[in-house]
Amino acid sequence: MDDSPPVADLHLHTTASDGRLTIDALPDAARAGGVDVVAVTDHDRYHPDLDAPVVERDGVTVVRGIELRVDAGDRRVDLLGYGLRERPALVEVVERLQRNRVERAREIVAAVEAETGVDLDIDIHDGVGRPHVARAVDASEAPYDYQGAFDELIGADGPCYVARELPTFDDGVSALRDACDVVGLAHPFRYRDPAGALELCADLDAVERYYPYGFDVDCDLVEEAIERYGLLATGGSDAHDETLGRAGPPETDFARFAAAVDGL
Repeated sequence: MDDSPPVADLHLHTTASDGRLTIDALPDAARAGGVDVVAVTDHDRYHPDLDAPVVERDGVTVVRGIELRVDAGDRRVDLLGYGLRERPALVEVVERLQRNRVERAREIVAAVEAETGVDLDIDIHDGVGRPHVARAVDASEAPYDYQGAFDELIGADGPCYVARELPTFDDGVSALRDACDVVGLAHPFRYRDPAGALELCADLDAVERYYPYGFDVDCDLVEEAIERYGLLATGGSDAHDETLGRAGPPETDFARFAAAVDGL
């Protein structure tokens, strides 16, 4: 395990999905976080203002990426694609998912309003997700804050939860491989069965090794998967705010990642 400081943040979200960071503010946030390279990995969407797999923004290198949730049969996992180009298969998957996200958000909002008796002030658009609904609940007259909205209303066991459409693991991997230079598994210890999730890495290029879980994890499991499958070790803050650099690969692992991404 390399405990050196991160030189890149390869997992973050912007206002194109459920983050608070804009592309214009990204360079300053990267510098404040002590990283020169970032990857924009919005949920089920590639950022519309990034027009190449790797671009420079005000002295900061930005990798165009995506975080795609897929259904692996007995589990749902998130895949990270890096060095993204718009290819037909991925474009079709993303467009379908965005239509479903909008439909789902409307159903959730209607359910929350019926459950609470309040009207939510929310703009339903491409990239919308449950965090947008939770923020609207928090800002409303309903007796729930952001976390309470998830805990009591829109969480997986909540009365206002609506499941969303997901591509299969195989279809997701296929679309990402066609469009991206590197495809990896995100945050393996956020799944109920990390060891089982890591077995999926047999079909991937990378795994998120550096991640701010906030709880103890068995790093040996990831190290074993990296060795067994010959994986790149990626990582990032998974920032939904404007604080970057909380996690990410050190120089040695980043160099291996960079060698696999064209233009980096």
